[in-house]
Amino acid sequence: MARIKLELRVSSKRIYDGHIVNLRVDEVKLENGKTAKREIVEHRGATAIVPILEDGRVVLVRQYRYAAATELLEIPAGTLEPDEAPENCARRELEEETGFKCREIKKMMEIFLAPGYSTEKIHIYLATGLSEAKMRLEEDERINVEKVPISTALEMVSSGKIQDAKTISGLYVAARFL
Repeated sequence: MARIKLELRVSSKRIYDGHIVNLRVDEVKLENGKTAKREIVEHRGATAIVPILEDGRVVLVRQYRYAAATELLEIPAGTLEPDEAPENCARRELEEETGFKCREIKKMMEIFLAPGYSTEKIHIYLATGLSEAKMRLEEDERINVEKVPISTALEMVSSGKIQDAKTISGLYVAARFL
């Protein structure tokens, strides 16, 4: 099978600099010599955590997501701070969003959110040995914590009650780890 050649950037124009994302438009040269435009959302990356209680229940967070215009049930997650190690971010987000700390944390995988237009890579962890801590939500966050058996969470994926891609990926891989 022939390998697809890289697209080479000819020019780049920054359109927007934001708190969470930046947007640029690149002109790239294709292997056939033609050029094309690529709209790129730049993102520092994120972590997501599948927290499993001793009794096998998974800790999920329910929150309204403005961009999706609906309430979603998700695994806890958050954006990396500049120069923050992914595992540190995972531990921080777990505590902030759920009020739990973990004794053990294991990286399960890394996934690209939407590689057709975004640089965002999500590092997904399995967290066990949970103990209660203090939830520390950001000022604009409204989160309800729900604890369900992982088998129920997987049924919620199949029935369409869980629609978040990182959550679906994390739950399926965690089920294999467990």
